[in-house]
Amino acid sequence: MMEPYDMEKILSALPHRYPMLLVDRMLALEPGEKIVAVKNVSINEPYFQGHFPGRPVMPGVLLVEAMVQAGALLLYATLPEVNPASICFAGIDGARFRQPVGPGDQVVLEVRQTRRRSGVIKMAGLAFVQERRVAEAKLMALIEGEK
Repeated sequence: MMEPYDMEKILSALPHRYPMLLVDRMLALEPGEKIVAVKNVSINEPYFQGHFPGRPVMPGVLLVEAMVQAGALLLYATLPEVNPASICFAGIDGARFRQPVGPGDQVVLEVRQTRRRSGVIKMAGLAFVQERRVAEAKLMALIEGEK
């Protein structure tokens, strides 16, 4: 198991910045296997103004994006020889949103690498709040130029 990244290393690995950086902390990292990361949800998130007034709910697409960003950190640690700019998000299957996520929640993201072949990497993402599964998705990434 590798030492988890601090915020400085997360910022150096991911191109995302506010308001689209959705990984606040990494708890565990096993290159080639899995990552566990955290997204802290604050009422100050800009999407809460319109989603939805009086009943703030984190959009499901942002839960998926948080899983994708955690998956990207896993891939960067797994494939240090690959230029991060050549890894791109390529697909999502089976996304399910089981419970709403709102201000004050801490989302624990768990992403596992399930397969790698011919430049295609498949991962399974889960999101939990207080150990309750709130979302899940199968993710796919491509390494451009790898066959």
